Amino acid sequence: MAVEKTDQVAQQAQNFYNKGVAAFERGNLDIAIDLLMQCVTFAPGFSRARKFLRAAQIAKFRKTKKSNLAGRIQEFNALLIRMKIAGLMKAGKYEAALLECEKALSLNPLHSQNVEMTVEAAEAAGHQDAALFTVEAAYENNPDDMALLRRVADYYMEVGDYDKARDAYIKLNAYRPADQTIFKLLKDAEARMTMASGGWEENAGQKDGYRNLIANKDQAKKLDMQAKAVVAGSDADYLIEEARARIEKEPNNLNLYRALARLCTQNKRFDEAVETLEKARTVNAADPELDRALTSTKIAAFEAKIEALKAAGDAAGAANLETEMNQFVFDDLSSRVQRYPNDLKLRFELGLQYFKYEYYDDAIGQLQLAQRSPKERVEALYYLAKCFAKKGQRDMAVMQLETANEQLPIMDELKKKVVFELGCLSEEAGDIEKAFGYYKDVYGADIGFADIGVRMERLYKLRQSQQG
Repeated sequence: MAVEKTDQVAQQAQNFYNKGVAAFERGNLDIAIDLLMQCVTFAPGFSRARKFLRAAQIAKFRKTKKSNLAGRIQEFNALLIRMKIAGLMKAGKYEAALLECEKALSLNPLHSQNVEMTVEAAEAAGHQDAALFTVEAAYENNPDDMALLRRVADYYMEVGDYDKARDAYIKLNAYRPADQTIFKLLKDAEARMTMASGGWEENAGQKDGYRNLIANKDQAKKLDMQAKAVVAGSDADYLIEEARARIEKEPNNLNLYRALARLCTQNKRFDEAVETLEKARTVNAADPELDRALTSTKIAAFEAKIEALKAAGDAAGAANLETEMNQFVFDDLSSRVQRYPNDLKLRFELGLQYFKYEYYDDAIGQLQLAQRSPKERVEALYYLAKCFAKKGQRDMAVMQLETANEQLPIMDELKKKVVFELGCLSEEAGDIEKAFGYYKDVYGADIGFADIGVRMERLYKLRQSQQG
């Protein structure tokens, strides 16, 4: 009877899966999500179903446009679900927690807390594959999130996909060239690739066995070079030539272009770095990460020239080139926003540029869009408040800051800025007690923040004079 019941459950799960996939292919995302949720409820280990469910959740999230009120309601509902998940995890009910995670992801599959809790629940429940593609899917839709890429790389190592792990660590290395931990992980991935292809038994336990495991001495030498925070001179020449040779063999591997560009940039060979990234764009012209890397490289070239002019005593030339660089940054951001209108991080960065040059209405437009991103939301609210304050719209500024303050549980740098700004606006409005309360919170956390000491002393004296 037990076997018959198990078969019945498996058949029910398969039926829900078949219908869910069919609904997904027809674009009926709500129905697809409901059916696939039913499937993973019956069969928590049904990986394909969970993978289609994740795709449906992301597709729906991307497709649905929400008002600010609807977004806040959704965030509140997700918060309630996360509280329930935490309780289930604490009680050791990992399968139930994972099911609740799917509900949270159905509200927002890209929210960092939803993703992180799903990964923890999936790991605890023994569904490593679910943890992996949850992080993969989130990263694919948040390509600038290096923490997620690190998660992806680490999972590839755990499941033994060392080729992909190596490529992920190369990409991380391009973003964080001075991170020694990433260098070591990259070396480990290279070594494990060799181990997986044979030769472990022959070298295990032998002197210099690790080096022997890395294909050959040239490979070991290359990885030792890579482990340096800055690769220069003949070491750089060696690695650059080696990178070019790898690109010849794998012309569609974008990670190799990124690694070569990083080496060239590190050695101030900016023209070569730009040329490399331009070639990478011929492989994939719609990769926002390549555009971002190209922009960073061009800015680095500007900065190097500016420093050289300053060192030569040409202050006027340096100032002119700095103006040119600032114009490039603004124009480049504007063009990238046009190419990637749904990239909310770019919207945020463009908003900051408009704010910098005092185009407050334009800044508000970009920042209001940027606040839809969970990652940029709070900082976007802060700069929205700054814009409204500059326009003399104090009530609007306070509303943004109060919303931001509610979403910052810890007195970190951003919260200090938000609370300090609330204090400044309260002081300007003549509400000394409220201003004093805000300032006191910041002063208690960081006595050296901005001019908080001066403001506290001024308000102490003012309050004493009013009380006396």
